Amino acid sequence: MITFVLNNQIVHTDKAEGTALLDFIRDDSSLPGTKIGCREGDCGACTVLEGTLKDGRVLYKSIVSCLTPLGNAHGKHIVTLEGINMNDLSPVQKAMVDNAATQCGFCTPGFIMSFTAHAMSHQKVNTKGAIDAVSGNICRCTGYKSIERAAQAIAEAMQNKDLKEPVKWLVEKHYLPDYFLKIPKMLREIESPEIEFDENHKIMGGGTDLLVQQHDKIAESPINRFYLKDDLKQITVANNRVIIGAACTANDIALSELMQDFFPKIKEQFKLISSEPIRNTATVAGNIMNASPIGDLSIFFLALNASVILNNKKQQREMPLKDFFLDYKKTAIEQGEFIEAIAFQKPEKGVLVNYEKVSKRTHLDIASVTSAIKIIVEKGIIEACSISAGGVKAIPLFLNKTSEFLTGKNLTPEVIQKANEIMQTEIAPISDVRGTTEYKRLLLKQILFAHFMELFPGHVAKDGLLR
Repeated sequence: MITFVLNNQIVHTDKAEGTALLDFIRDDSSLPGTKIGCREGDCGACTVLEGTLKDGRVLYKSIVSCLTPLGNAHGKHIVTLEGINMNDLSPVQKAMVDNAATQCGFCTPGFIMSFTAHAMSHQKVNTKGAIDAVSGNICRCTGYKSIERAAQAIAEAMQNKDLKEPVKWLVEKHYLPDYFLKIPKMLREIESPEIEFDENHKIMGGGTDLLVQQHDKIAESPINRFYLKDDLKQITVANNRVIIGAACTANDIALSELMQDFFPKIKEQFKLISSEPIRNTATVAGNIMNASPIGDLSIFFLALNASVILNNKKQQREMPLKDFFLDYKKTAIEQGEFIEAIAFQKPEKGVLVNYEKVSKRTHLDIASVTSAIKIIVEKGIIEACSISAGGVKAIPLFLNKTSEFLTGKNLTPEVIQKANEIMQTEIAPISDVRGTTEYKRLLLKQILFAHFMELFPGHVAKDGLLR
């Protein structure tokens, strides 16, 4: 039995855990404000809020309900457009109306829920943050300028928001319905069953890949709800290693203070990965298990020389992530195993990391080519270097020969040019909808140069030597 709070009501259902939350909201709960759009997580029309009880308070984030398995709603607070309606318009709703930020209206519920999630967060609300919050929402009517003006109006209305108790502040200002204050108690009363691994049932993380690829099959299937296990959502440091639980999402990683200490630009770099609601849902283990040649998180952690920690309930084993990918969509995982965590050495002093991605759109798109680099340079000498690339072979690729060549070399334009020649021998891109073979080779060359121009702008980019 799946139990959760839907708006202000506790729901009990025995529907298949793989059912899309979107279908349950519309068909079983008769809440049509949540719209059916692309069913691929791209348009944002189905955006709802997910609230999770933590340390006595509920933390909210935006998710796309089309790619959220119903089983993952267990023990959560799911909020639809109907769940924020009051006698008067909320500041978010009013801003959309006053700025003529809607025309056909189909996308409007998704925009309102994404803006509301930002208002309910513990972050200071400003115009840029509000616009970032709707990165996963597409509108085909307004041209976006009116929506940007609405974002500015929302930011102005939230200037004095209590960052410690945002939900309480919003309720007291009559910006949210009163029932939100009762949600922590309602969630505490929901029992969380022990989640056991069953190798006969598919493990579902965020569902952002599987529910696109196998929607009909999964909709009728029981799944392993490992996404709900708290011990798989931790980011810790032990024995000089950083360990990231399998159920950590892209935003868990990007917004982690620990990860930001190690990688100061990770928050901005991870904005190249899909959109806000997808980053709120997509798990690191799901990205790795999908084994896509352009898996964003796989590429990032390959450059960190990460290892994947596997478990089969009896014993644990560990292997380098670069050895985990065998062929297109094939991995070294064995029957009965699951990914428990990934781990990498705690970054030492002087380590620099950069992540680059090229796609047809800058944001909310799948990469044509992507790459990450980890490098240490002392007195002009490359002490250590590891580079990964995506979209240039059948697997997420660790550029072993290129990394070995650069290690120990002087940091000069000539060395980087030679590294590109070696790199070109390691890759085998194919022509597809995201670019021709020649185009992808050129892209990776430019990305290699971009890594060095970003990390060492005054050292190797003089006189346009890296064009």
